[in-house]
Amino acid sequence: MEDWEWIFETVGDDGQLTEKQKQIIKAAIETFAEKGYSATSTNEIAKKAGVAEGTIFRHFKTKKDLLIAIVTPVMKKLVAPFVIRDLNKVLDQKYDTFEAFLRALIENRKQFLERNFSMIKILVQEVPFHPELKALFQNHVAKEPLQKAMAMIRHFQEKGDIAPLSPATILRLVFSAGVGYLLARKIIDPEYWNDDEEMEATIRFILNGLKP
Repeated sequence: MEDWEWIFETVGDDGQLTEKQKQIIKAAIETFAEKGYSATSTNEIAKKAGVAEGTIFRHFKTKKDLLIAIVTPVMKKLVAPFVIRDLNKVLDQKYDTFEAFLRALIENRKQFLERNFSMIKILVQEVPFHPELKALFQNHVAKEPLQKAMAMIRHFQEKGDIAPLSPATILRLVFSAGVGYLLARKIIDPEYWNDDEEMEATIRFILNGLKP
């Protein structure tokens, strides 16, 4: 079972899905992840699922309903608890330096990305463009980790480890560099990618940019 296939047990009013619904959702996840929501047609999903296009509309009124049926339980049942649980492994620890915290954070997110890449790709592609999904993300995922991360940033600022910028600005800068590294390692040919060197370069870039 792939990491995201737990969704079959959480979609639907009673938590149960027919085999056709499972086929449709599996095909939709794979196609959305590959092509994006906007570029994917319900006809493509139907062909990949091995069902008639009309079958999709018997189970999901619109393509948007299908997307929300996938992403809502993902957000509530996987992204929220798993992101919070995994991040808490980092955010609830004590670190002597900002560098140690940064290394732990990037390594933690690298492992999470590897386990859930298809679903994360859909979330990154679609959350900014659908208000319903954006609200879900803000309410169920972002709030607790952001508060803890802000507290961690303020702690290292008080120690004099990093510049006295707004903690929100610092998180944005760290996020931008960290996510850039994580996504690049998924799309660049391994022949041209030395993971250890790239991770070190990313950490040096962040640390040097945030020097007090």
